[in-house]
Amino acid sequence: MFQTYDDVANPALGPERAAKLREELKRRGLDGFLIPRADEHQGEYVPPHAERLRWLTGFSGSAGLAVVLIDKAAIFVDGRYTLQVRSQVDVGTFEPKHLIEEPATRWIEQNLPKGAKLAYDPWLHTIDQVARFKTAAEKAGAPFVPVESNPLDAVWADQPEPPTAQVVPHPLDYAGEPAADKVKRLTEELMNDDVGAVVLTMPDSIAWAFNIRGQDVSHTPLPLSFAILHEDGHADLFVDERKIGDETRAHLGNIVSIRPREELGDALDDLGARKARVLLDPATCAAWIADRLGNAGAEMKRGTDPCELPKACKNEAELNGARAAHRRDGVALSRFLAWIDARAPKGDVTEISASTQLEDFRAETGQLKDVSFDTISGAGANGAIVHYRVTTDTSRTLQPGELYLVDSGAQYLDGTTDVTRTVSIGTPDAEQRRRFTQVLKGHIGIATARFPEGTTGAQLDALARMALWKAGLDFDHGTGHGVGSYLSVHEGPQRISKHGHAPLKPGMILSNEPGYYKADAYGIRIENLMIVSPPAPIEGGEREMMGFETLTLAPIDLDLVDPDLLTAEELAWLNDYHARVWDVVSPQLGEEEKVWLEQATRPV
Repeated sequence: MFQTYDDVANPALGPERAAKLREELKRRGLDGFLIPRADEHQGEYVPPHAERLRWLTGFSGSAGLAVVLIDKAAIFVDGRYTLQVRSQVDVGTFEPKHLIEEPATRWIEQNLPKGAKLAYDPWLHTIDQVARFKTAAEKAGAPFVPVESNPLDAVWADQPEPPTAQVVPHPLDYAGEPAADKVKRLTEELMNDDVGAVVLTMPDSIAWAFNIRGQDVSHTPLPLSFAILHEDGHADLFVDERKIGDETRAHLGNIVSIRPREELGDALDDLGARKARVLLDPATCAAWIADRLGNAGAEMKRGTDPCELPKACKNEAELNGARAAHRRDGVALSRFLAWIDARAPKGDVTEISASTQLEDFRAETGQLKDVSFDTISGAGANGAIVHYRVTTDTSRTLQPGELYLVDSGAQYLDGTTDVTRTVSIGTPDAEQRRRFTQVLKGHIGIATARFPEGTTGAQLDALARMALWKAGLDFDHGTGHGVGSYLSVHEGPQRISKHGHAPLKPGMILSNEPGYYKADAYGIRIENLMIVSPPAPIEGGEREMMGFETLTLAPIDLDLVDPDLLTAEELAWLNDYHARVWDVVSPQLGEEEKVWLEQATRPV
């Protein structure tokens, strides 16, 4: 499962491939083309045949966009990838840009020649994205035009075939609610909103609604497909029928009609012919679908994917599964941290061998289905690269005096995990301890927060940053993201960030991961997953408040903690957390590992 990305981190391939794309654009009478890191479903993980941005540029990050004009090109990435992009991309061919500080729309306005035809694949951009890019092109005095077939695909000679992995039922014991009940609930909401149908384009929504899972992309058990829910309670699932076996057909029963993927266009035409009112999520739905419906005569209603919120608010079976998954994962993590503590000072542990060993410990549980994302395994300066991806060329040996950051997760049938630990190799210096403790204070600030119903992640985000802000520091990523139930490790609408505007609700699972990164020196991040707990009274208070239940069970490196910087309340949280880790994890460890854990969870 472990990947090093050596196959893509080759900047030398960029100029030749960009030249081939430009030749194809000229042949079609086009002057530019957008290449997003996306497939038709706009998910974080895409199958190999949809890795167009990676093939063209060498950039392997999970988000990005290239704009290729006849005489220049740029690649846009967020703050997680500003260092990575320069190591993977020929910057003479693709000029790196920060997509927040220098957005692609602004670059298009400033660089697209008047009258030039800028093209896009309507399958690979959402309704909202197309509207923004169209406005930018118009400001430059140029048309923004869709293509019927992707010009990059025409020059990608060895492009892989789309995946055909089997779709399987997700057991009710883990799902907690029959698919028939979910579909009924969703379609009743459609009727209440006077909507005749909704097109589901996000595979995780389809997986949740129908209690199915797949293997079409790495690390997330998604069945790449589309679906239409009708107001009469019936549903159509558009999928490559080679993926559907007898067991899954029986599971879907009479509620879901299984139709070939190629019939989606005809089904949209039928909705248009009936003048149906169709719900689309403009933030996630491919523009091609909206165009087809509009041309067929359907009335489109803009709205949020109706599966998003109920999927995020886990039921009791899903929450119990998450707790079980994290107990299991905590044992693997603790075994790994004990292994690191014993082996790394000897100088024979590399970033790659450490990552492989952690996955082996998870595999030894007997229940690992996959890792939930490519492990971030960064020692020393590599740890300062927020979404670092190790290669055989960049892999460092863990050295005494350095910090080692490992961000990893697992997919189990009963839950998805995501955890980051930063550990010192040998004795840390005073600065490392101070910065680590400042990050820990932010982590505890989130973990202990109490807040009323209606509170958003944006309102809590400052709690994670306050200790860093007071020191003139910050981190350039969100504090927390939503997590699915044996689904995506990054799930909306819940998140804790400056832009987290969705109210937090009981049953949501989020990460708590403040950090600090000193370029060319070290990185620090402390991440646990948490459940939003229901409102409860506070002694002497007037209003019930929600809070968080921490799921992750793994020791936090006490050698990096400066107790003098923690308040009594923060120390109490740390000691209580470690007491819980000991109680849950220690009975499942060997004797030597248990001795290590006792020291690692000692009271401060």
